[in-house]
Amino acid sequence: MKLAVAVQRYGADINGGAELHARYIAERLARHAEVEVVTTCARDYVTWRNERPSGVETVNGVAVRRFPVDRERDPRDFGRQSHRVFQQSHSLADELSWLKSEGPTSRSLVDYLARSDAFDFVILFSYRYYHAYHAARRLATRAVLVPTAERDAAIGLGIFGPVFRSVRAIMYNSHEERAMIETATRNIDVPGVVVGVGSDVPERADARRFRQKYDLHRPFAIYVGRIDENKGCGELFDHYRRYATTFPRGLDLVLIGSAIMPVPDHPRIHHLGFLPDEDKFDALAAADLLIMPSYFESLSMVALEAWALGKPVLANGRCDVLKGQCVRSGAGLYYESYEEFAEALFALESNGPLHGRLGRNGLEYFRTHYAWPVIEGKYLDMFDRLKQTALVRTIDPLPGWFARRRKNLPPASDVLRGLPSGAVVRQRA
Repeated sequence: MKLAVAVQRYGADINGGAELHARYIAERLARHAEVEVVTTCARDYVTWRNERPSGVETVNGVAVRRFPVDRERDPRDFGRQSHRVFQQSHSLADELSWLKSEGPTSRSLVDYLARSDAFDFVILFSYRYYHAYHAARRLATRAVLVPTAERDAAIGLGIFGPVFRSVRAIMYNSHEERAMIETATRNIDVPGVVVGVGSDVPERADARRFRQKYDLHRPFAIYVGRIDENKGCGELFDHYRRYATTFPRGLDLVLIGSAIMPVPDHPRIHHLGFLPDEDKFDALAAADLLIMPSYFESLSMVALEAWALGKPVLANGRCDVLKGQCVRSGAGLYYESYEEFAEALFALESNGPLHGRLGRNGLEYFRTHYAWPVIEGKYLDMFDRLKQTALVRTIDPLPGWFARRRKNLPPASDVLRGLPSGAVVRQRA
């Protein structure tokens, strides 16, 4: 079996998001099939500037074929077009223009996938990007979509419904993501499974080594990820500074990741920047708990890593996915106000009554649902299922020139508001 994994950017130096998810899946599936990654020459997700050479290279034993991006993203143009399709009545042509503006636009990448008959299946990350949309439309009979969909207005755009209803299969990240997509796109007949992604968690992490290396000896909570307003870090900083004033002997806050926004100058907030994996896992082992303040996630890989190390998680309860993961695992608490944030921090300290119980639940949850044999098995089972089933669906054709330009589509944010929300307690297969 030969597989293509197509993703917007790719590299061993990209340590988060859908791109890391794609790399993990590519490297694991390469143990069972011939895998080629198909991606762009971009490194930066803001500009999509061509920074890597085109052609083929090998990354961690997997062939990676790169294609140039046709044009860099213009943030002002993308912002204007996003406002139009998310906040105003608009046309299908407006949505297609938004997709091109978002990028990374690489027609040569899509052409390569569409013209190659060497791949049994093409695994597409993530639904909202140019390459995934156009490749899915051109090779729907072989397209397996990994949406990595967050609860944002993009899911309300009309262009994506036909894609979700026509691909061969969908590998969802969470039960909340699946429920949202099925409601928004009416794609319940498409084969799908909640699979997520595993992580290369070391058998042993050294908390003492981390504390000595970074001279951190007080108990602390940890945040791992991009330090960005869009990740809820502004609210996290506001909540934590109030907590630190009220509880002078409470937990410190350690931040790991690149900063896109200013980090408060506070004696108990420690920003360590981007760390190698060994130090990151040592830091998780040393922490009392992980905080996930994001409002929008399709799946939190770092939350799974914390659970794999037996650490409880404190999540933003306004994120359906994070709240659902905490409820189903019995391994985390969630907050929707400062008061809940502060009470949960106090309850989850390592000497508190809940810490050990939630940590054990998290470890069991990870082993049951996110250990690599489980993840790999779900992908391989889906491929076997698709090989045995004839495709009977066809993708809806795009309307003609005039119909595409009728401003008859509602604001995508209105569509999003009309979708049911909340954590999914009962799991589906």
